[in-house]
Amino acid sequence: MAKKDYYDVLGVSKNSSEKEIKKAYRKLAIKYHPDKNPNDKSAEEKFKEAAEAYNVLSNPEKKQRYDQFGHAGMSGSSGFGGGMNMDDIFSQFGDIFGGGFGGFGGFGGGSRQRVIKGTNLRIKLKLGLEEVCKGVDKKLKVRKLVIADGVTYKTCSTCKGTGQVTRISNTILGQMQTSSTCPTCKGAGKIVDNKPAGSDQNGMIQKEETIEISIPAGVEDGMQLKVSGKGNSAPFDGVNGDLLVVISIEEHERLTRDSNNNLHIDQYINFSEAVLGCSIEIPTVDGKVRVKIDEGTHSGKTLRLRNKGVPSINGYSNGDLLVHINVWTPQNITKEEKEFFTKHENSTSFSPKPTNQDKSFFQKVKEMFG
Repeated sequence: MAKKDYYDVLGVSKNSSEKEIKKAYRKLAIKYHPDKNPNDKSAEEKFKEAAEAYNVLSNPEKKQRYDQFGHAGMSGSSGFGGGMNMDDIFSQFGDIFGGGFGGFGGFGGGSRQRVIKGTNLRIKLKLGLEEVCKGVDKKLKVRKLVIADGVTYKTCSTCKGTGQVTRISNTILGQMQTSSTCPTCKGAGKIVDNKPAGSDQNGMIQKEETIEISIPAGVEDGMQLKVSGKGNSAPFDGVNGDLLVVISIEEHERLTRDSNNNLHIDQYINFSEAVLGCSIEIPTVDGKVRVKIDEGTHSGKTLRLRNKGVPSINGYSNGDLLVHINVWTPQNITKEEKEFFTKHENSTSFSPKPTNQDKSFFQKVKEMFG
């Protein structure tokens, strides 16, 4: 089922302010909060849907990419579907409820124990131009922290599992109660009870894992994709970190991509081919295609092959392949060849006769990038 537009989910417009977006999300979060709607799967999904929309629209960078590319531009970087749970949502957006929404199962209150989140992993993934144009599924091997087999936890005796300690001090105004993060468990509410050999102080070990990721067609060099929940695991039943995949696109032997998703190629032909016309093969990402060169073709002419470029990441359109014709002028010729050109040096057929169709270099650049 297609994802709903994030603006429609929150009931705001693209021009809504950060304050308006936050207000709309808070209203939906309160309405569909799981403690107000126990055992209601529909309400839970709407609660997560609103959190996902707010996660994107409250972040200027994500919002800009979403406005430009839609859901395809998120490429797994926005959603909560890949291992995110209720605890993770509240760990990121708990402050959205303020002090007036703390009565539902402790989710929104300040006394709730801290949710531990594993650290993110970042890797670089190299792609060829063909993979960029068609999209590709990749299997990535990553070394990550996971909870060791056999590790057990127990409730922290200092804070009794709350993650916080309360102190009462006497002041001139009377007794004052303050709360702070538990120094023993660092707010987790739990401590390691049994730590297997070879694991760290939190019962974690390094392990290699193979992760599958689908790369959408049209990704750009330097783009970062997020695979939720595939980073380092967290101790104390916490939330996994994320895997951040940074795209690095290798240069193609002949094809060059521009900012408009067009591909460019320089194609050289000899003088005879330019005069008499010919048929040549041009490489594309889908294989070779044959292109006709008309008689009397000038150097600098550009042929446009529609929809043979890079697809846009939102899937709405394809760029074109622009073939730039260059006539190769020979530097070493035989005596007979030299006699031929000398004989025809003053021929009217060889005299330049530019027309309005023979555009200057600057005109072509203006049309291409303007």
